[in-house]
Amino acid sequence: MYGFINTCLKSLVVEKFGEETWVKLRDEAGARDTFLTYEVYKDEITIQLVSAACTLLGAKPEVVLRQFGEHFFEFCKRSGYDHMLRTLGGDLFEFTENLDALHSYLALSYKEMNAPSFRVERNPDGTMLLHYYSDRRGLCHIVPGIIGAVAKDFFNSEITMEIVNQLEELERTGKKEHVVFLVTQWPAVAAARSSVASSKTGPFPRTRSLQPLANSCNAMIWIKEAVHPKRSSISFSMNRSHWETIRGLVRLGKGKLLRGFEPVYPMTLNIDLKTFCHAFPFHIVFNEQLVVHQAGVNLQRIVPGLQTTSIHLDQYFSIVHPEVTFTISSIRKFINSPFVLQTRRDTMPEAWKDRPMLQLRGQMIWMPSLGCMLYQASPLLRSLQELEERDMHISDIAPHDVTRDLILLNQQRLAEIELSNQLERKKEELRLLSQHLEEERRKTENLLYAMLPKHVANQLKEGKTVEAGEFRECTVLFSDVVTFTNICSLCEPIQIVHMLNSMYLRFDRLTTVHSVYKVETIGDAYMVVGGVPIPVSSHAERVANFALGMILAAREVINPVTGGPIQCCSCTALVVAFSARFRSAWVSTVVLCWQE
Repeated sequence: MYGFINTCLKSLVVEKFGEETWVKLRDEAGARDTFLTYEVYKDEITIQLVSAACTLLGAKPEVVLRQFGEHFFEFCKRSGYDHMLRTLGGDLFEFTENLDALHSYLALSYKEMNAPSFRVERNPDGTMLLHYYSDRRGLCHIVPGIIGAVAKDFFNSEITMEIVNQLEELERTGKKEHVVFLVTQWPAVAAARSSVASSKTGPFPRTRSLQPLANSCNAMIWIKEAVHPKRSSISFSMNRSHWETIRGLVRLGKGKLLRGFEPVYPMTLNIDLKTFCHAFPFHIVFNEQLVVHQAGVNLQRIVPGLQTTSIHLDQYFSIVHPEVTFTISSIRKFINSPFVLQTRRDTMPEAWKDRPMLQLRGQMIWMPSLGCMLYQASPLLRSLQELEERDMHISDIAPHDVTRDLILLNQQRLAEIELSNQLERKKEELRLLSQHLEEERRKTENLLYAMLPKHVANQLKEGKTVEAGEFRECTVLFSDVVTFTNICSLCEPIQIVHMLNSMYLRFDRLTTVHSVYKVETIGDAYMVVGGVPIPVSSHAERVANFALGMILAAREVINPVTGGPIQCCSCTALVVAFSARFRSAWVSTVVLCWQE
């Protein structure tokens, strides 16, 4: 999946549950913190994130996936796809029916996108069956979240979606995950009133259809879906007279029914065959046995085999999308989907042996009067580079075909995407460098605070000069290891290092507990001072308690020679008139001295 999907999942967790929850989820799934929009990541990363979210939040997968589907719709709108989505269809049926076309367009930018496929069937009672196909199993519960959010936002209606079938279709050659949803839709206002009535009078069945409701009296209600979200989705006309009803249906002065348009067809087709083949240079007409009856002139030039009479279309082309078998029944079943056909390499001319195969994208139109299928298509090209790789030119595409403009516009779009990729990569590099810089800064501060008093270190960091200070009185402690010289002569150097490290780690923890300051360590000598650099009246008591703590801590340090606890000797003294730079010191009283 593209990083856009994982970024959306991160956005959902951060917005709903906070940054800390995302950090836990990310660590649980073993995923990175950020994802590049146009970078392709393994599907397992997304699956692991969803699984970790279910475990961390204590929710079922279908609940998490539905929530993700709702958020994904909002995330797409915020990412600049709002207008594209709003114009996809005039109602929920048309919107869903054109999702494959939207994915086909997005594939121009997201070349490796493996999007799900949709097929819609309208039922007589106003409900519809939504067929969902995917190569990724277990993610079907995202669909109700997305479709529900679309219905509520774009069409001001509520829906229910229930799974009625999960059988694989024999026609499918790919995307084996097949789930059929029964979609029931009703206006949001009606749903709200239904819930109110339900609370007062008991359960009330919701309307399963959006058909106009009328009674035998002179009342009529037309329920319609709003095209614009700010407009009312339901218009009522109660107790209207006959002429008021007529005026609501007829456009005065024109005589055309607003809801009764009927197209006018000519008696004969006023276009000759040659003109048609030149005007639509990439079309194909074939019958139920896939026998080609006619083809566009440019397609004949690229695939000369189409000029042969009674050839079968599946000998020269294979179906790329939708992934179905190449039979007329399969094509008619998925006729509302855009079809992508690709030429077969073994039937192409010798000049095409080293070129990428030509792909056509277009619409299948069944002509029942002729018993034939019209495939009106255009070359599927994403950039000028792909045009050149197939030794084709802009002039090969009909002037009325928007593929010309699409190639040129997408060329600029691809350049913008590449620039966006570079910016995202630089942003990620800067973020990582910033993290490393922050880590090094913390290490530097910790080292500085270990060497100097904190207030002195802060003054040095700010570039200030540190003046020498004097302390009227303080308490100093010195300690060393008994027979340290003999121990050094009988042990390996690394053993001495381990012993001193073990001892000093314990002593350093005690300095924090008793709020005394460690001046320095030289060999086995350890020097601590109380009342410096922050003067306190209880400095002697603190150092004495520290010394008693050293007795207990030393018992945990092993002498590498004897295998028993080390013996530690320390001396504590009260010092008055102590200079911060240790220029002079007068020992007043020896407080404590012992040897263990």
